[in-house]
Amino acid sequence: MSKLALSVAKPKLILRQLFAVIFSTTLFLPYLKSQPANAQVTSYCHITSTAVKEKEKLRLSAQKGDREAANRYQQLVRQHSQAVSDCRRSTWPQVQAIWLRLYPCDVQAGALDRIMDNVVNKGYNQVYVETFYDGRVLLPKNSNPTVWPSVLRDKGQENTDLLAQSIQKGRERGLKVYSWMFTTNFGYTYAKRKDREEAIARNGKGQTSLYVVDNGSQVFVDPYNLQAKRDFYEMVTEVTRRRPDGVLFDYVRYPRQAGKDSIATRVTDLWLYSKSTQQALFQRALNNKGLGMIRLFLSKGYVTSSDIAKLDKQYPQEGEPLWQGRTPPIQQKALNSPQQRQPLLQSELWQLSVAHAMQGILDFVALAAYPAQQIGVPAGVVFFPGGNKTVGKGYDSRLQPWDRFPNSLEWHPMAYGKCGTSNCIVSQVKRVIDTAKPGTQVIPALAGAWGKSISNRPPLEKQMQALSQYKPYIKGVSHFAYSWQNPQDDNDRKFCRVR
Repeated sequence: MSKLALSVAKPKLILRQLFAVIFSTTLFLPYLKSQPANAQVTSYCHITSTAVKEKEKLRLSAQKGDREAANRYQQLVRQHSQAVSDCRRSTWPQVQAIWLRLYPCDVQAGALDRIMDNVVNKGYNQVYVETFYDGRVLLPKNSNPTVWPSVLRDKGQENTDLLAQSIQKGRERGLKVYSWMFTTNFGYTYAKRKDREEAIARNGKGQTSLYVVDNGSQVFVDPYNLQAKRDFYEMVTEVTRRRPDGVLFDYVRYPRQAGKDSIATRVTDLWLYSKSTQQALFQRALNNKGLGMIRLFLSKGYVTSSDIAKLDKQYPQEGEPLWQGRTPPIQQKALNSPQQRQPLLQSELWQLSVAHAMQGILDFVALAAYPAQQIGVPAGVVFFPGGNKTVGKGYDSRLQPWDRFPNSLEWHPMAYGKCGTSNCIVSQVKRVIDTAKPGTQVIPALAGAWGKSISNRPPLEKQMQALSQYKPYIKGVSHFAYSWQNPQDDNDRKFCRVR
């Protein structure tokens, strides 16, 4: 895609406008040192099964009131934490993270201790706790100023801060705990609010994402809508008050559609038909002819030579139609007939429309990351390496401009390739490394489980071994997800009754 040099307000200006409106070595599995290239696995700092069983037995005894067991348990927790930390310093990758969703049942005594122990047992030194997803937020009901309901809603849980507790329990084990949030996907609960109807993104077919995403729970918002920006900014601000070790923004894009609709080829395929997005697009016009052309293209999906001639007649004092980023041909318009100018104008209007949609995502991310960056908390973006691709004359419908994300943010590409081997996964990561500017922290996210293949993806250790060729560029890797590695435990926690 040719990158249009759109003139966009700097994040600080956006913020001013926004604030004006709202104010021991035996513990490990082999191998601690790098193995030969033909080795089956490399070192992942897993705690041995014997040590894991001993720690869990002590935890259960401590929970029943055994003080001696409690002391020994805490001692083992500290030993394991130090052991994993020492191992990670000498083992690639230096950062190994896992994605985790918590449930209301995790408020039960000992639940978070067990979960965080399991994380450490697998050699992880970071955990990404899902904080905002499916239209719910992991904040206490009585300390939730956002428009979204709390994950914990049962009687007696009104003041339970599961996010703050998970940060504390993680840090006690030497884990850095990130807050992982959906971004432009606000969830179904948001769509049910009559006072937020204008904030929902719409395409030129009159659809919202509820009509194009299979599970019917994903509601994407207009990234130019001020109300949506305020709502998300308030939520991120409240989350960062818990001082997580970082924040990650997921779903930084538009909906992914199926079949032929997975490629956007016409302007009506784009999510440009909500009020705020259109107003912002019209403001990119630099003269009346430019505004007229943009309006016609948005309404019809094309412009004709007759449209061009009509605008020439209507605004004779103006030269070529102008909008931000457009450099008119050297030749004077008088030397070119409307018929000759039509193909170029239509092509440039299409490029403007795509660039405008993408710029909305970039602006939204800049605003979302600001509360964290202001207090020195790292922020990162989660994206699909293929989300910004051109396909023929069209674009991937997600319109995810990750190649333009700033390197002040961590890059977390979801390398979820499914080809039976690690080859497609490695190629996705390579594309990101080749694109990233020097200094960008690239932390690939891999999907799978240890020791077994899942969904046509090799075991995590094989994926890791394949990625190790990029050690000079990659210091961290994450694994999606805790639930994939512990499916029965996840299911039990998801559907249990809080006692």
